[in-house]
Amino acid sequence: MADRETPAPVADTLTFDAPGGGARAWLTRFNPAAKLLAALVLGLGLVPAVDAVTGGVVLLGVLVLVPFSGLDRRTLLVLGGPFVLMGLSSGLVNYLYGEEGLEGAVGAAVRLLAIALPGLLAAAGSDPTDLADGLVQKLRVPERPAMGVLAALRLLPLLADQWRTITLARRARGLEAGRNPVRMVALFFGRMFALLVRAIRTGTLMATAMDARAFGTGPRSHARRSRWRTADTLLPVGALLLLAAAYTLSARLGTLVLLFS
Repeated sequence: MADRETPAPVADTLTFDAPGGGARAWLTRFNPAAKLLAALVLGLGLVPAVDAVTGGVVLLGVLVLVPFSGLDRRTLLVLGGPFVLMGLSSGLVNYLYGEEGLEGAVGAAVRLLAIALPGLLAAAGSDPTDLADGLVQKLRVPERPAMGVLAALRLLPLLADQWRTITLARRARGLEAGRNPVRMVALFFGRMFALLVRAIRTGTLMATAMDARAFGTGPRSHARRSRWRTADTLLPVGALLLLAAAYTLSARLGTLVLLFS
């Protein structure tokens, strides 16, 4: 009679299977809830400061962690591109219509990027299921919004596939912009509307399925246990220290500008 196989040991924390692995992806070893909490600390802490130095110090500190986030360059480019565009457009608007000139424009752009980048690393560098488990079990987030976060992260690849399908279908019908920029914009917004309709339909079906399984109606058991270690506590503390260092340096240099000052 054949010997029974020994089950593989269960890891303390289920982590995102990042390309590169090892030391270059050590940030993925943290509990996703800890990373989200650290990003929330940095985001809320930067709300009062509108100068470039405070946001720049935080942004620089977060950029140092990017190579260890477990995200490849293509993913960072695709996900980070819209935030870079938002930062540049925010800086341009503040430069053209603001009262602080170039300094205020740079401050607005840097501040927006410093708020967005930690959240991007926390969400994209974590397994969606681990993130939902951490939100419910460690941060005590109600199950319904936590499952909504899980569903949204799981649907992102599906929406990307649907975008490609819509583009190919319209191209097959001869809907091409050529070199006409006006028609290109019109076709882009047409594809966006079609994607929005598909997303609403998919979301409606998923919400119905979740209601049928009684999500959010009472306590539920968990298939996996989300573990919180000492390093997970140190991550939000490190975010607080980075924030304090940014404010201290800005105050010492005399560049600190508060939102309502």
